[in-house]
Parts: sequence; structure tokens; C-alpha cells
Amino acid sequence: MIIFIDENDENKRIDSYLAEITPNLSRSKIQNFIKSGAVKINDTPKKPSYILKENDKIEFEIPEQEDLTIPPQNIPLDIVYEDENMLVVNKPSGMLTHPTTIERENTLVNALLYKFGGNLSDINGEFRRGILHRLDRNTSGLLMIAKNNEAHEFLSHQIKAHSLTKKYHAIVKGVIKEDEFEINLPIGRNPSQPHKMAVREDGKESLTRVKVLERFKEHTYIELTLITGRTHQIRVHMSHLKHPVYNDTLYGAGQGKVKTEEQVLQSYYLSFTKPFGNEIISLEIEPDEKINKVLRYLRG
Repeated sequence: MIIFIDENDENKRIDSYLAEITPNLSRSKIQNFIKSGAVKINDTPKKPSYILKENDKIEFEIPEQEDLTIPPQNIPLDIVYEDENMLVVNKPSGMLTHPTTIERENTLVNALLYKFGGNLSDINGEFRRGILHRLDRNTSGLLMIAKNNEAHEFLSHQIKAHSLTKKYHAIVKGVIKEDEFEINLPIGRNPSQPHKMAVREDGKESLTRVKVLERFKEHTYIELTLITGRTHQIRVHMSHLKHPVYNDTLYGAGQGKVKTEEQVLQSYYLSFTKPFGNEIISLEIEPDEKINKVLRYLRG
């Protein structure tokens, strides 16, 4: 199996990462597996403590006796666009993009396997069949899916080159005075809380454009355009500016008066080049019920 590391998994130890994607192997077995030289990173064996970097190539074979089957599940898919090489789905809030060691069912990948079977790219392994990029569990909206490895590489190049356009809607705490502005602050993993990200001087360049859509007494409805695509980028940037996303308890917003499944954030617009040519596909969806629910309260 060959896996290329994206920015969502960089800065993890190689043994921790393999534990995520091989849930039937214990941490000690994985460490012995790595020490034996059976795992190569960029064609070279590494120690279990090796810290992954973006674009690292991991090469290894799962022991045959280990069952890593992800069960296909008949979960409805909201397909916004589809052609012979790819599709774009509207992922609902509350759904994981792909399985983890703890949750192997009811994810987007389970639903994709039921509908498309083996007709999905496998560049990122069985747990991430077809997955090009991710949305947090409680962030809804548009996600690209690759049906084959050639389309996966074509679309991945656009993601890495930041040549596609991704826009989000969010409601944040506080009143933002500027109509439009940019946030250019580097983001890296939080050293004391590794499940979180943070603005740090040694982080990766991260650029977000913000446009105010509507102001309320204590909140603001905004559109955000991601120029880069770091993990939790919008949530980290807005929290750093003291305008955390509504109900984003991980990044300091607290629970608002309107109860929702965590952050009120939606990927509502996506524009990209269709594989394998020059046609631009632009897709837009309406605000989801979570955003509408909070807007109705604020406008009322």
C-alpha cells in the first residue's frame, strides 16, 4: 500500500498515523512493524517516532490476517455533481468524512462504498477511498470525490496549487466592523493540545478572505474564501481574531442560545477544473438548516 500524506496528517508520528488506519493492529505491533523496516517513508525505513511531513510517501503492506474491510452502508448521498471521473457531494453536519480507529461505520466513505463499490480512488488507502479533502464532522457542505486514481491526482494538483475556489458561510460571535479583509496568519499544531491547531510563528502560511454579509447586535454572518486549506483554518483564524464560529466549543465560542451540532460553518461554493480538460465547474448550494436556524433567531 502506498499513501501520500496531506496537510491534515502532517506533524503526526508515523506509529500514531498507522494506528489510525490499521485499527486491528496494536500500537506495539505497529512499532515493531516499523522497526523491522517493513514501513518505508520516501523509500527509506524510519523510526516509530518519525514526524510526518506533507507529501511524504508511506509504503507498507498490511499483514494478510488483518481485516481492514470498511462495510458499505446504504446511507443517502446528496450528489450535487457527477461525471465519469468524479463527483461532488453535500456532506451533512454530524457525519465523519472517513472511518477512524474508533468509528468505522456511518461515515461518508461507508456511503460511497455502497453506491460506487470499487469505483473509487485508493491512493489514500482503504479508509479514505475516493477522498481528496476533508470537512470536519460538524462542518457541512461540498466535497470532491475521485472515482479513479488518475482523477485523484488531477484534482489533488489543483488543491495543492490552490487553483480551485472554496467558499464558506459562517456565523461568528461579535460584530465585525470591516466589510472585507484578509487574514494572513500561519497555522500549526497546538503544542499542548495536539487535537487542535493554532496560530504560530513557525506554522504554515494560511490565508483567509472574509466578507461581511449581515451584522447583528452581537454576531456577524460572513462569507469566507480559503486561499490555503489548512486544518481548521477558518475556525482557528476567526477564534484568533476573537470572533469564533458560533457554537464552536473547541475554539472558544461556547454554546450559544441556539443549540446546534457544534460550529455553524458550511462549505457552500466550489469551483474547479473538470478532469481531464479545461472546463470550469462552479457549484453553489443554499445555506443549510443549521445556518438558517441561527439566522432566524438573530433576525427575530
